[in-house]
Amino acid sequence: MLAAGETARLAAFLGMAEDDFIQRFTRINAARNGLALVDQPNGACIFLEGDDCRVNPVKPQQCLDFPNLWNFPGFERVCRARPQEVSVDEWKLRVKQATGRDPLTTDQH
Repeated sequence: MLAAGETARLAAFLGMAEDDFIQRFTRINAARNGLALVDQPNGACIFLEGDDCRVNPVKPQQCLDFPNLWNFPGFERVCRARPQEVSVDEWKLRVKQATGRDPLTTDQH
């Protein structure tokens, strides 16, 4: 899900109006409570061009969470990002640092 301010930052980086960016590059997320980036037909990020991220300098949190907090089938073939094996405690720490949420709890403020 795109966080507050991310659509404006991405639009500015691409030289677009925020409304145009939202129409072209976002969709309602699965929980229907916010926006997420649209996918390419193969499930890859809309901003993945070959091996490079078109918006890397301003990538949103959902991208920073990839591939350890989410990914798509076959992502290894089109993306240089690779999941890392870590202990459960290290995973919890990284999730908390990346998202501000405590993983494995249902109370997400």
